[in-house]
Amino acid sequence: MTGDVATLIGSAAAICSITSFAPQAYKIWKERDASAVSLKTYSLTVSCFILWTIYGVMTSAWPVTVANASALVMASAVLVMKWRFRDAAKSASDA
Repeated sequence: MTGDVATLIGSAAAICSITSFAPQAYKIWKERDASAVSLKTYSLTVSCFILWTIYGVMTSAWPVTVANASALVMASAVLVMKWRFRDAAKSASDA
């Protein structure tokens, strides 16, 4: 029973970590504006997920690996859009 509860909590945490980036990614994509997103914060977040993924692989902790690799994809999407739409924000402020 205790293992089932731990698995349930871990699964919920993984889902929350992975999906927490979706609203931000959707907003950036829809508005084509990432000016409100911190480049430093997302760079650090992506770096952390890379390290957690490597740790998960090295220790064969597959739940850690899968959850963090998935969150890495989502956070990386936000970071890529930050770079991609950076000129759009400049153009809007220049106009």
